[in-house]
Amino acid sequence: MTLAGTIGILATIVIILLLSIPMGKYLYHVFSGDSTRMDHVFHPVENGLYRLMGINASSQMDWKAYIKSMLLVNLVMLLFAYLIFRLQGSLPLNPDGIKSMPWDLAFNTAVSFITNTNWQNYAGEQSLSYLSQMLGITFLQFTSAATGFVAAIAFLRALVNNKSRWIGNFWVDFIKIHTRVLLPLATILAIVFVGLGLPETLAGAAKVHTLSGLLQTISRGPVASLEAIKQLGTNGGGFFNANSAHPFEDPSALTSVLEIIAMALIPTALITTFGMFIKNRRQALILYVFLTGVLLVGTFVIYSSEASGNPMVSHALGIYGPNMEGKEMRFGPALSSLFTGATTAFTTGAVNTMHDSLTPLGGLIPMLFMMFNVIFGGKGVGLLNILMYLIIAVFLSGLMVGRTPEIFGKKIEAREIKLATLALLVHPFIILVPTAIALITKAGTSPILNPGLHGISEVLYAFTSAAANNGSAFAGLNGNTIFYNLMLGVVMLIGRYVSIIAMFAMAGSLAQKSIIPESVGTLRTDTWSFGGVFLAVVVIVGALTFFPALSVGPIAEYFHMWIG
Repeated sequence: MTLAGTIGILATIVIILLLSIPMGKYLYHVFSGDSTRMDHVFHPVENGLYRLMGINASSQMDWKAYIKSMLLVNLVMLLFAYLIFRLQGSLPLNPDGIKSMPWDLAFNTAVSFITNTNWQNYAGEQSLSYLSQMLGITFLQFTSAATGFVAAIAFLRALVNNKSRWIGNFWVDFIKIHTRVLLPLATILAIVFVGLGLPETLAGAAKVHTLSGLLQTISRGPVASLEAIKQLGTNGGGFFNANSAHPFEDPSALTSVLEIIAMALIPTALITTFGMFIKNRRQALILYVFLTGVLLVGTFVIYSSEASGNPMVSHALGIYGPNMEGKEMRFGPALSSLFTGATTAFTTGAVNTMHDSLTPLGGLIPMLFMMFNVIFGGKGVGLLNILMYLIIAVFLSGLMVGRTPEIFGKKIEAREIKLATLALLVHPFIILVPTAIALITKAGTSPILNPGLHGISEVLYAFTSAAANNGSAFAGLNGNTIFYNLMLGVVMLIGRYVSIIAMFAMAGSLAQKSIIPESVGTLRTDTWSFGGVFLAVVVIVGALTFFPALSVGPIAEYFHMWIG
């Protein structure tokens, strides 16, 4: 590790935290109903959309109506994207004559992008037309991000409601997050990216003569617009197969840092928004400190491991230095390590280095971040997971000290604990069970391109990424088979919607409860000691659940690497 690399990592994290506070305040004012300085700009646009869609903006929904509207619009968009992928060979904006997707790959891709996972069993520049990239990919990167965000906002309203079953209007929230947050920020970022070298064109692939006289085909397209929402929406799907390691998606260290900041901005800002909703900024501070601490520790473990290199290479070839396999020289180990930690902590899935080439410990950390699924997490759903763990931590702490569990003035009873447990247990279930099925079937093992322990890690990583709605991969696994397209698609659907439905059911229960005034018997959650309990619950649950699988994957790989 170098001093410059260490300072660069710390400086980027500090910038993210500083930007998250004003962004979090803005989000609170927009979705709490407060007036903002830009209302005169946005109100006419939003009112026009309400009239066009027949929406009564003043009506309120309970949790059942809210989740039904959310699931309905997601289903319609899923079918729309599937048809786009299946018919792209016959549709316009296809200058390179790309054929339609097979049914299983079209299913996997549509599910992947509607669930904010953006897992890609295809090479974008070879498998998608420009129309598919814009209508099937970029469009869903907006709407899937919006879905997760409004789910978190609705839950926050339920937390602060006092004996009221209303948690907002899905259609109003869904439109506002687009008009006031995602579209403006993505437009600005896309313009910046174009200025920094990312292409944005509808012209077909360029045919150029190289210095050696050969003819080379260079893929291009509307890259900057996709890249902007890809990072802002914690999506991660790349226009090119190499994702953010491709020079057209990420040409320099500056663009790489901007992408890290973009993917982290709204998930970290939601912590401030959360603190303002519950009127307890100290609670937000506690979460900031502990979650940032875990992110930094994980990032520096990756950095240390990659900077130390591979002892097997040193012994066999006499080559000493950092592990540069799968990394871009323009980024180096420090920026690659930060990108790896951030993209899995914020469940984005974009990569500027090939995760399959990481050292065993370097690959272990991104897997752990996705298994925890709570180190800030993705847009909206990350906050939902944080709240889920807070509720479980309060319940366990209440049992230990003999107090009635309550959080933010609401009593935690059997119904809430059952729903929180369901939301918690579905995550390891859809990781470990499909991994076991894949490893004992020929359909699951035949696409593994690396034998031995690393092959196990590749399969475990794939289902972890799908369950966490992340989308990054250990690319040594050929996922474009009917088995993996269907299995991963089902895991993505369950991982996205079962936990959201469970948390919404809990929101409906909490919303109708009266707020209990704080007393001397109240278990405070805004203390450093409770922050430690919260972190311990996250780590212990993760360790107990996933350690057996990790021990035969990256942990065993680590010991094998050192014994040669």
